[in-house]
Amino acid sequence: MSAVRMMIIDGQSEFRSLLMHHITTHWPDAIISAYDPMSAGDLPDEFSGAGNDIILLGNRLSDTTGYETLRRYKKVSGFPPVVYFGVESEKKEIMAAGAAAFFTRDTIRHDALIVRLSDLIAAQGQGESTRALFLGDRDTGINPLIRGYRFIKKLNTTEHSAVYLAERESLGVEVVLKVLRHIPDASDSVGAFDRFLQEYELIAELEHPNIVKIHDLGVGDDHAHIAMEYLAGGDLKQRIAARIPEHDAVRYFEQMTGAIAEIHKVGILHRDLKPGNIMLRKDDSVALIDFGLAKRMRLKMEITGSGEIFGTPYYMSPEQGHGSAIDERSDIYSLGVIFYEMLTGNKPYMAPSAMGIIYKHAKAPVPLLPQRLGKYQALLNMILAKEPDDRLQSAEEVLEWL
Repeated sequence: MSAVRMMIIDGQSEFRSLLMHHITTHWPDAIISAYDPMSAGDLPDEFSGAGNDIILLGNRLSDTTGYETLRRYKKVSGFPPVVYFGVESEKKEIMAAGAAAFFTRDTIRHDALIVRLSDLIAAQGQGESTRALFLGDRDTGINPLIRGYRFIKKLNTTEHSAVYLAERESLGVEVVLKVLRHIPDASDSVGAFDRFLQEYELIAELEHPNIVKIHDLGVGDDHAHIAMEYLAGGDLKQRIAARIPEHDAVRYFEQMTGAIAEIHKVGILHRDLKPGNIMLRKDDSVALIDFGLAKRMRLKMEITGSGEIFGTPYYMSPEQGHGSAIDERSDIYSLGVIFYEMLTGNKPYMAPSAMGIIYKHAKAPVPLLPQRLGKYQALLNMILAKEPDDRLQSAEEVLEWL
């Protein structure tokens, strides 16, 4: 069973990195090749797209138009589906030339892109398996799947996974139950299934008051499940929207930093720190959740391949946004972004597109806090430095300074 394979053809490096981000966020094991027609010229006439599930074609090409390029590709027997990224005025012509989908390159919605790519992959042979249990209306479908849990309600579903609020009958406690189905004929199913189990193993090693508690792991013939602590206080994103008092923002920041220090000690990078991945308990303590992008690492060593970016652009470090090697200092940068947002209610960098946000993280100056919050400016300057070597070097250093 092979991973999803895609090829990106476009002359703008930032756009290629952005597409890689969209793809690898959903398919972390995807095999992606990139081609720059601006520097290398158009691909030869004999290019067949072989070995790729999908070709992602941008309109930044060399001497030919997107329409001409697409028409040439579609004349090749067995050429993979082509998803095109251009300007709205091209859409009618591009679709008539045989594109499988069209997206305006400056306003790509992640969910819409992933749904369309998933549909194209499914059309090439993915089976239905237990799909109805996850995407259908049968919310009680959890009952025959997971013994020992009483279904309460469905919280979220995707094609391969579902999240439920349930009661663990042996303890009488409410838990969040994450279920992943295993589809033997799905191109990325084995990778997703293994990553799900690895996620549990990463979290299960940790005992910290500000990291979500794991109650149970189970594996069946066609699914796996994780039962984790139910956090009733909502997420930090909601709390920021309601405005956080200064003393609470500092307290939350200290707790988050302590949790990050703990995961770094055991060789884990989170890589997707954002308010939506930080939950609150009834006692108003925070808990770090969702290690879906976490990876084991050897501290001080590279963990990402060149050109791959992960995470959410609003909270990504400059090096992460540009697909460079990252280490624990990237998580520290993300913590700084969240701290700024908790203090002010605003994100430090805004732009009309994800590429614009990534650019500002790398080039724009560290934003200034209002005068009443000026005592935290020096700390933010040290956490949000553009170069990793200029930042505080560990979560422990952040805690000491604070």
